[in-house]
Amino acid sequence: MGHVSRLLGVFTVTICFLSANCGHGIAGAGSETLLVFAGAASQPATEEAAKEFEARTGVKVDTVFGGSGYVLSQMILGKKGDIYFPGSSDYMEVAKKKGVVLPETERIVVYLVPAINVQRGNPKNINTLKDLTRDGLKVAIANPEGVCVGSYAIEIIESLFNSAEKQAFRKNLINYTESCEKTAAAISLRAADAVIGWRVFEHWDPERILTIPFKPAEVIRIGYIPIAISKYAGNRPLAQKFIDFLVSEDGKKIFRKYRYFMTAEEAVAWIGEKKPVGGEYEVPKDWIKR
Repeated sequence: MGHVSRLLGVFTVTICFLSANCGHGIAGAGSETLLVFAGAASQPATEEAAKEFEARTGVKVDTVFGGSGYVLSQMILGKKGDIYFPGSSDYMEVAKKKGVVLPETERIVVYLVPAINVQRGNPKNINTLKDLTRDGLKVAIANPEGVCVGSYAIEIIESLFNSAEKQAFRKNLINYTESCEKTAAAISLRAADAVIGWRVFEHWDPERILTIPFKPAEVIRIGYIPIAISKYAGNRPLAQKFIDFLVSEDGKKIFRKYRYFMTAEEAVAWIGEKKPVGGEYEVPKDWIKR
């Protein structure tokens, strides 16, 4: 029920945002409230961190979770939001190019590594990337048009599969999910046999999700989750206070609880080989509309 509750929570927050009845007012003008647009790659830990921050400071943190590209569009269209917290460097770079975040406030919170996620017990005996091309499997990835882990998946497929393997993979591809949360939920709810997601998904729902690591040569790059103050922020010192909490030792404890990598070195140790960190990837157009 945890995933269902979180989905309902996201729905409620989104409705509040759209109706402007969440007590936020005009972009933090004089109110002790923050509005955070966040990629769902950080969702379980960020939800807990927001509650802890509120308990310590009395500041209400409203969070809008979803695909990093989609919540960025919401922030820009609504011209509101104090903080942008995407799931990867890719979308923070987009936000900086669009001039909607303050680059000097950017901080890295945690690091991520892509992996295969399957149902606990691995009933389909999926052990390698190439296994995802086997006939009859149900595979899902996040929508690469707006979700960071989806673009990482496409980057891996484009780099490592030949034409026949890509065709076989596409045949097994049953769905594009709308966020990291929904990508993980595809395994929790047994809607898919496997997803290309983040290694950390297993620790969101350890009873139902198992992570199958990629071979070191199959990991193209290490991801990270950045955070920055939005240009729409009405109370920049308050927004900075929340960022400072997330990157403090107390904030890091919350992310460690969900087994995020706190340093690039931790990610490298898990992979077993040094990899580039961050960066951007442009998804080929034929993956945007399939």
